[in-house]
Amino acid sequence: MRQTVWGTIGLLTLLPLAAFGDTAYVTDNLRLGLYEAADTSGRPTQMLESGQAMETLTRDRNYANVRLPNGTEGWVKAAYLVDEKPAKLIVAEITAERDSLIAELEATKQSFAAPAATIEALRNEAQSFESTLREANARITALEEENASIQGLEERYRGSLPLSWVAIAIAVCLTAGLLFGMWWVDRRSRARHGGIRIY
Repeated sequence: MRQTVWGTIGLLTLLPLAAFGDTAYVTDNLRLGLYEAADTSGRPTQMLESGQAMETLTRDRNYANVRLPNGTEGWVKAAYLVDEKPAKLIVAEITAERDSLIAELEATKQSFAAPAATIEALRNEAQSFESTLREANARITALEEENASIQGLEERYRGSLPLSWVAIAIAVCLTAGLLFGMWWVDRRSRARHGGIRIY
């Protein structure tokens, strides 16, 4: 029995510590009553949410006579009116502006998608042209080296006859020599044999 009592006391002692561990926030969602009477007595005719804009007609230390955008007039407690926009409105405006900017960014991305694809295709085409140009330059360099080599050979054999001319001259000389040899043999044979051709 004594252990149960001490256990209950210990549990009750620890409960407040558990409550201290939670984080809580003060709400900024204020609901302000709009009254017909200047002293805000009676029941409110309308409940105004935090961030509601209104025109101040008269104002003293405690109460303010106001007009809503829809033309409704009434009295509210002046302590709850501020000249600057509350955080709720600022957050809503910033959120709306952010959403608008995100939508604009997406639209801009979409509008640049086609030109970006065209730019990428042109970049690939330019790389292909650069590769072709490098190959052409390498071929030109090789041809220039070959041309220089041929020009060197031309300078070296400038006084030489073409090989075809030499071959023709040799063929003519051989043919002429053969014909002359045949004629010479025939003439000598006739001279020996008294003008009779004997082979």
